[in-house]
Amino acid sequence: MKTKFLMFPMRSLMMTLLSVFALALTTACDDKDDSADDKTITQIVVDGADFTLLEAAVVRAGLADALSTGSLTVFAPTDAAFRAAGFADVNAINNTPVATLQAVLQYHVIGSKINAAAIQSGDNQATKMLSNVDAYITKNAAGVSINGATVTQADVSASNGVIHVINAVILPPSVNIVGLASANANLSYLVAAVTRAGSGVVNALTAAGPLTVFAPTNAAFQAAGFPTIASIEAADPATLAGILTYHVVAARAFSTNLTNGVELTTAQGGKVKVTIAAGAVSVLGKGNGANASNVSIANLLATNGVVHVIDRVLLP
Repeated sequence: MKTKFLMFPMRSLMMTLLSVFALALTTACDDKDDSADDKTITQIVVDGADFTLLEAAVVRAGLADALSTGSLTVFAPTDAAFRAAGFADVNAINNTPVATLQAVLQYHVIGSKINAAAIQSGDNQATKMLSNVDAYITKNAAGVSINGATVTQADVSASNGVIHVINAVILPPSVNIVGLASANANLSYLVAAVTRAGSGVVNALTAAGPLTVFAPTNAAFQAAGFPTIASIEAADPATLAGILTYHVVAARAFSTNLTNGVELTTAQGGKVKVTIAAGAVSVLGKGNGANASNVSIANLLATNGVVHVIDRVLLP
């Protein structure tokens, strides 16, 4: 009996010690795995297979160290987003002035950590970026977006903040709507029409806003019966003013603020109808019959609003 009594507690003690050792070993391994995932924002960008152009931009701009410290939120464009913005490859990034890349990248960064759950629901919440320029964050049933760029993956955790992956490069505004149009060769007919329409339209489009302008291309004006700039310069100013103000909405509306079937009241007083199908946005004027105008380039940000380029003149 004495022997049996001694053997039982010894066996129990050994089993307990083995269990404690196994638990300690498991905890140590878990701690090691957590440490391995504890990367800075810069390290995540460098390691990300879809961030090769963002990595090149960060290196070219000299911001690798800045994105490794502090507490930050980064809206990180994918390679496809950079290509869509005109940066075809790493060479294109490296041929861009450093100051330009710094301004663009800093416009993607908030100087504090903000997870998606901490973003309030609402449209176009003005948010000061690291560049000291406002960007506009929307959170609605469709998710989170910034300046119309959609967050495709939220809350990628880093040791010094968080990354939200976005599907477009966002550019800080530098000119008003008229200035933006004047810098685009494909909108020269629109600029001529604004000038011909007179100071009332010019003043409206250079005012503080915010505004949304659906901007017809040169080809759109030609298809609407204005084959040349000269034909626009010969048109009745009042007629042009009526048409142009029908393309203006007195609010800032990125594509992610628009919903299928919504009717927007224009500065002219009439309404245009928005249709969204498979991610594509189109706008229909009352005088366009069934021929809607397609948004070919969305979410061009100006200092006083946003411009969407369209392929058909909207008719009241």
